[in-house]
Amino acid sequence: MDAKDILGLPKSFPVTQEKKSRPQKEPQRKPDGISREVYALTGGMAPLMPTVEVSHLKRRPAAGKEKITWQWLPFTSSARSDNLQLYHWVRVVNGVPPTGDYQFAKYNKSVEVLKYTDEEYEKHLTDPMWTKEETDQLFYMCEHYDLRFIIIADRFPTSRTIEELKSRYYYVSRALLIARAPSAADVANHPLVKDHYNMAHEVERKRALSAVLSRTKQQELRDAEILSEAKRIMESRMASKGTESVDLPDDQTNIEITEKGTRGDSPSPSSNMHPLSSAAPTAAIPEGSSTPASLRMLRLYLRTHALDQMVQAASSSAGPRTIKRVEQTLSDLGVHIKPKVPTKAVCAEHLELRKEILTLFNLQKQLQNKEAEVSATRDTSYAEPPGTPKRQYRGDIDRPFSPEAIGFGGERLGKRDHKRRPPGRFGDAPPSPPQSKRPRKLKASDG
Repeated sequence: MDAKDILGLPKSFPVTQEKKSRPQKEPQRKPDGISREVYALTGGMAPLMPTVEVSHLKRRPAAGKEKITWQWLPFTSSARSDNLQLYHWVRVVNGVPPTGDYQFAKYNKSVEVLKYTDEEYEKHLTDPMWTKEETDQLFYMCEHYDLRFIIIADRFPTSRTIEELKSRYYYVSRALLIARAPSAADVANHPLVKDHYNMAHEVERKRALSAVLSRTKQQELRDAEILSEAKRIMESRMASKGTESVDLPDDQTNIEITEKGTRGDSPSPSSNMHPLSSAAPTAAIPEGSSTPASLRMLRLYLRTHALDQMVQAASSSAGPRTIKRVEQTLSDLGVHIKPKVPTKAVCAEHLELRKEILTLFNLQKQLQNKEAEVSATRDTSYAEPPGTPKRQYRGDIDRPFSPEAIGFGGERLGKRDHKRRPPGRFGDAPPSPPQSKRPRKLKASDG
């Protein structure tokens, strides 16, 4: 029993429409050069890159007109003075061997070493640190080894360093050029005269190079961090030049690190890093204030570190809630909590803004206290029913902030002149009159 029996339908319907015969698709032929698996994966789609037929790969390249062979032929080099004849393999094109000089002879370079006489040595080249025999041996080896001073120092009969050998050779050559020239102006542009060899500088250069090459991985990472930080500081300074005038001489870029305690009378850092100097007259430090002891002990310190200590000193008398409100106010105003470019002028303006915000909070607290006192005074004139609980106004929990009493470094200039007056309370009002003395309401029968 099926659905047709349940619905009472005949089991076969008359075919009203003949099925349209679909045209059979012609099978696509697999192209040559592609495997059956690859063709099945592509589904007959055209390849992204054009395929190369196998017949093309089997073709041999067309033979060129040149016939190249390699032959074992003799050669001579102009770099040698003995005309020695050697052999090597040479590429011969169409049976014609190459002509000309040896191709590597151009790399042979020799230096013309000056020679001196005994008279010139006694007159211009004497040196108490060098004898004539040592100088003669030096110049002979310089000519023989083409100024390869490492080899010369290794084979020199006496113990001389490479820098000492170089210094002696260049000094003698320079003195000979000046002595033989008609005037000093004729040899002024000569490399040996123009560029004087400095042995002390060469020794220091090699020492510094050895120190750099002997660094550990930790030291390399630390140096890379210092360089990246210096690059970031320079970029921030370049960006701030377009918006404000920066006092660049105050920023010491080349700082010599000195040990602590070597100088007892170190200069005060306030002249270099004081954010509240002449850059912002409105935020000048009151007289009598002193720098923090942690900064006074240092000769050099960061301006951002000084700014953090000054902000802590300015907020020392305020509670934690007030400090959070100050930071929230700065965020609402679109001001960063810490300046991105802590120049002298920016630090001064930042501290001045914090001072004004704290002053505003102090005035708001005083205003709330005054309003509470006025409202308490007004409520004393009205009667209260018996049993009414007394209300108290506590005000804000935080203490008021007085920015004038804070110096640089968080030291207070003086004690508070007045204590916070408690707000008025309803308990100070006179008690309500007793129920028996209150006037009685009039009734209609009393009229």
